[in-house]
Amino acid sequence: MHSAASTPSTSPIAAINTTPLIDVMLVLLIMFVITIPAATNSIDIDLPVQGKPGPVHPDQLKNKIVLTANGTIEWNGTAITAAQLAGLLHQTTRMPIEPELQFEPDADTSYALAARVLNTIKAAGVTRFGFVGNERHRDFGK
Repeated sequence: MHSAASTPSTSPIAAINTTPLIDVMLVLLIMFVITIPAATNSIDIDLPVQGKPGPVHPDQLKNKIVLTANGTIEWNGTAITAAQLAGLLHQTTRMPIEPELQFEPDADTSYALAARVLNTIKAAGVTRFGFVGNERHRDFGK
């Protein structure tokens, strides 16, 4: 009988040689890094300063609030903030004859923005209020 220590093992080695795989991966990585375009030099351009729009005033007959898809609140076509909206609504409720307030949210306006604006309108005590443009959504879900 032969001793087990002196005879070589005849069973195959179950380990996979990963050296070629690593070599291929490193070559691919280097190729991708080389093919990425280098950052170009930037050129500073002085853009004209856009002036702030003048103060927004409520109209005596009717005012329109439009909510855009990008989250902007517009008062008669001029972008305003939520704080400005509250101030303008306060002004309209103090007029001798309260002007009509029209509310037109865009179809893609977030529900959260529309709810906040409606709460602001309700808190201001507006009594002459109406939704505009709902006829566009008449076929909802069809």
